[in-house]
Amino acid sequence: MDQLARRLGVRDAVVIGLGSMLGAGVFVVFAPAAAAAGGVGLLAALALAGFVAFCNATSSARLAARYPESGGTYVYGRERLGPFAGFLAGWGFVVGKTASCAAMALTIGAYLWPGQARLVAVAAVVAVTAVNLRGVAKTATATRVLVVVVLAILAVVAVVGATDFSVGRLADTDGAGRGVLTAAGLLFFAFAGYARVATLGEEVRDPERTIPRAVPLALGIVLAIYLVLAVIALGVLGPDRLAGSAAPLADVVSAAGLPGLAWVVRAGAAVAVTGVLLSLLAGVGRTTLAMARRRDLPGALDAVHPVHRVPHRAELAVAAVVIVVVLLGDVRDAIGFSSVTVLVYYAITNAAALTLGREPARKLPVQALAALGLVGCLLLAVNLPLSSVLAGFGVLAVGATGYALRRRS
Repeated sequence: MDQLARRLGVRDAVVIGLGSMLGAGVFVVFAPAAAAAGGVGLLAALALAGFVAFCNATSSARLAARYPESGGTYVYGRERLGPFAGFLAGWGFVVGKTASCAAMALTIGAYLWPGQARLVAVAAVVAVTAVNLRGVAKTATATRVLVVVVLAILAVVAVVGATDFSVGRLADTDGAGRGVLTAAGLLFFAFAGYARVATLGEEVRDPERTIPRAVPLALGIVLAIYLVLAVIALGVLGPDRLAGSAAPLADVVSAAGLPGLAWVVRAGAAVAVTGVLLSLLAGVGRTTLAMARRRDLPGALDAVHPVHRVPHRAELAVAAVVIVVVLLGDVRDAIGFSSVTVLVYYAITNAAALTLGREPARKLPVQALAALGLVGCLLLAVNLPLSSVLAGFGVLAVGATGYALRRRS
């Protein structure tokens, strides 16, 4: 009775991966990424972020197939690198993704009711947590509906934007070196949801087959969508206007001569980010469960609901912390902080994958991809805004210190 139910197939896992990713990059980070890297630099940063995410996805899929249980890299780090590496990964994931959940909730509030953004954000967290507590099958169903709505909205933006597209607006070549790396680190925030599938390792059917197929498939679909929309946004708004936009895709529609559709895009943004929040909260709850099982977090969180088969105490605890951050925090700071800690999390993923050795049966050079992913994660992490780097590594250091003191006692 202490195990989660295996209910998800490849399609469900891909949908949850799409729900975790779609929305964050399109509605939140394109503008600050354009400010950091310029026009062509933004596209280069997006490609770089996508490549690092692909390396991480390959490593995550290999490890998840070997260790099909909840917890993701928290489990992989413990098994392959030792308890401290596992703890650091789990701590980074829980802290970083909690900040990410707060950023998503605040984004929902900003789009739906700017004057009462925090109130709306709190309501969104409560509503999404209620859905997750009903069970992972219902989470997958709700996420599937959200993904369909989001894809429809993004298709409208792409089609309308194409009517006012100008190649000349893509000509800006500003943004090189650190600017591109900073933008790639911010854009990585938009891809990180692919490993949400790996955190469901204990809830998918035939995980050795399902996870390696679902992770790269979800990532590839999202990367293609992001590239199309990035080109459209730059071709309609240009890099300067995009960098200063609070709602880039709504501005694309307005600039194309259809301002009446802006409210549709705003509603679509709220739906998209709700889908991200739905999957993020569930993923953080399951990593919290895995850490509580090994007493790296309070043992009271180690509980699975007898009816709905979900880690209800862990999810309620995470939701409570997210609400506190929503009431006190800021969207852009939360994104930068989350990116630092999550990139460290995936660096540990790649380090763990390197210990698996070569796999001749695979067509991809998986060891080389793991090495590139490890270097890429660390490079992007240290090139994020200085305040985010200091805050992120500071919190990781606090967690490591607490771990060392607890082990000594």
